[in-house]
Amino acid sequence: MRIGDAVSRTEDPTLLRGQGRYTDDLNEPGQAYACIVRSPHAHGVLRGIEVEEALKMPGVLAIYTARDLEGYGTHKCQIDIPGLKKPERRSLAAGKVRFVGDPVACVVAGTAVQAKDAAEAVVLDIEPLPAAALGSDAAKPDAAQLYDDVPGNVAVDYRYGDAKAVAEAFAAAHHVTRVALRNTRVVAAPLEPRAALCSYDKAAGRWTLTAPGQGVIRMKGQLAEILGVPEAQVRLRTFNVGGSFGMKGQIYPEYVCLAHAARALGRPVKWTDERSGSFVSDQHGRDTEIAAELALDKDGRFLALRLSGYGNVGAFLMPVGPNPPTLNAVKNSPSVYRTPLLEVHIRVMFTNTSPVGPYRGAGRPEANYYVERVIDAAAAEMGIDRLELRRRNHIGPHEIPWKAPSGQVYDSGDFGNVLEKALLAGDVQNFNARRKQSEAKGKLRGLGVGSYLEGTSPPGKELGIIRFEGDDTVTLATGTLDQGQGHATPFTQVLCSQLGVPPERVRLVQGDSDIVTTGGGTGGSRSIMMSGAAIVQAAGKVIALGRELAGEHLETAPEDIEFKGGRFVVAGTDRGVALGELAKKFPGRLDVSHVTEVIPSSYPNGCHVCEVEIDPETGSVEIARYSSVNDFGVVVNPMLVEGQVHGGVVQGIGQVLMEDVRYDETGQLLTGSFMDYAMPRASDLPAAIGFESHPVPSTTNPLGAKGCGEAGCAGALTSVMSAILDALKEAGVTELDMPASPRRVWEAIQKARLQA
Repeated sequence: MRIGDAVSRTEDPTLLRGQGRYTDDLNEPGQAYACIVRSPHAHGVLRGIEVEEALKMPGVLAIYTARDLEGYGTHKCQIDIPGLKKPERRSLAAGKVRFVGDPVACVVAGTAVQAKDAAEAVVLDIEPLPAAALGSDAAKPDAAQLYDDVPGNVAVDYRYGDAKAVAEAFAAAHHVTRVALRNTRVVAAPLEPRAALCSYDKAAGRWTLTAPGQGVIRMKGQLAEILGVPEAQVRLRTFNVGGSFGMKGQIYPEYVCLAHAARALGRPVKWTDERSGSFVSDQHGRDTEIAAELALDKDGRFLALRLSGYGNVGAFLMPVGPNPPTLNAVKNSPSVYRTPLLEVHIRVMFTNTSPVGPYRGAGRPEANYYVERVIDAAAAEMGIDRLELRRRNHIGPHEIPWKAPSGQVYDSGDFGNVLEKALLAGDVQNFNARRKQSEAKGKLRGLGVGSYLEGTSPPGKELGIIRFEGDDTVTLATGTLDQGQGHATPFTQVLCSQLGVPPERVRLVQGDSDIVTTGGGTGGSRSIMMSGAAIVQAAGKVIALGRELAGEHLETAPEDIEFKGGRFVVAGTDRGVALGELAKKFPGRLDVSHVTEVIPSSYPNGCHVCEVEIDPETGSVEIARYSSVNDFGVVVNPMLVEGQVHGGVVQGIGQVLMEDVRYDETGQLLTGSFMDYAMPRASDLPAAIGFESHPVPSTTNPLGAKGCGEAGCAGALTSVMSAILDALKEAGVTELDMPASPRRVWEAIQKARLQA
């Protein structure tokens, strides 16, 4: 098993047989069950909570409100932006509710049904207040104010760049293009809803929380801080996770309620969300309203890019909620282009909606979407071929390393050749023939080309533990956490490539904070770069220790010992000892626990090509063809990487065509279930999603890898929407925002016909 091999995921046989261990599968003796009472109003004064009748119901053990949790801390935003206002968020609302789903009380009973029945009997006295659901609505002078100390509902008025220099570039430009874009709000909707099981050891004064997540260390620290105890008093465990996409990466109010109940009642307490609860209580994603402006000279060279508008973070700041529309908009909007100047001005708004946080890409797909849309518009306005306009502005290989106006330094890339390879993969040269075939059927056909570049997760450290067990297995532990990506196989490939151990003997541990003592978790496409580097470096330490021990065992100077193929060999002889044999002879002395130095970001990039066919009489959109060429640096496992791209593309297609969280004027959620919120199905997808690799190794990590987990979304948002607009221009439609649902497409066509 080597780096570069397309090896199947080792965990799939277990999961496909239904033998996985997800949080809701777990039970402890004597456990009770919790149910959360949530606000039915988007905004209102909480006058009172009547629990007396509910307390009398069968099986009810306790009902907790904000008063019971007064001794605990608040849920904190971890992003520091100058001027960012961080209102307190406690685990249960007091005084005021701010979104539909705001947790107000926690009911604990002997069974889940008893807890739910009692929760429905809790009576809330809420005086409704006006609400605002869109960022732009919350910014209006007469909008409802969520917090007394946050004027105008502005969490932060974020500004980046030299506004004066950008203004001068726009004033001197030969041409200026401006497009207004709405990047819709989405729900994460993983297969596994959130769940948690918490117990308290009174003798040790220690909690154990089992919950799905993206890294046990971060969640452990957050929970300990809220409980007001040292981290040693909290253990966080995570077993299998059925998807997250950024949503499960933090402590939620429900988990604090469980911790309180477990200590107060002296028994474990379990909670599992229902899908209807997930729609309002899980953090949502995206939700921006942006004007993208591009200044160009007479030859179509980019002079400056300017983004302005609103980012919606909902009613409360999630731990990294303000990051996607601000810092990540800056890092990712320059993309693969030689743009000298950048200005970003985003007002981050509080609204009466579910909090918003990272969702597959966390601002990276959005930023690439803004720039690709404005490039297409500029090409049309200037009469320049859109592909040629991109070619003129690509950063060339000879210009790498390139310092972008974001301040990021691209260490590697071959952007022009990625585009050309993508055009070949998409058979763009024969597109016009396919368009004529569609026209003969009465259909509109469009071609979309979307380039992207992402700055992966911020620089950080990661843990690598290698431990040789007495049963011949090798324990590998690291601080990232698998939510379905398939970490076990590529991490084992990296370890085997370094140490030559049998892959079937490697056991990966990620989800226990008693073993994993540090680590940044999974997020921002960081896992293979960070954990991969930690594994490589830890393996190097194992080899160094092994040389010393092999020298002792073979009675040879360590400097005369070579390591190859899993064996320590005396140079120039056939005398040697296997690594496994050495580990048995010297138990524990080859074990390594290593934390890397800070590993910088990498810059995965690529180009996706999409063709759509639209029926103008119904507005239905069919993805007719889809292909992609991606630069992920050194690819450890091509099969898994292709699967990651496929998943991201599907999520991007879903957002473009159908996914859209909608609220009414009172802040009521209109899309609160899968009856109202459309998700992509197999019939909505192309017959194949083409994948090709054009690897340019990264220099930021020992493997030369670049992140791949979020790239599919970035490529799909741009290419699919571009293809739809290219098709609709034949019907006179020049503007359309997501979602491109049949109704909205049909209405746009009808409107264009009336105006013709």
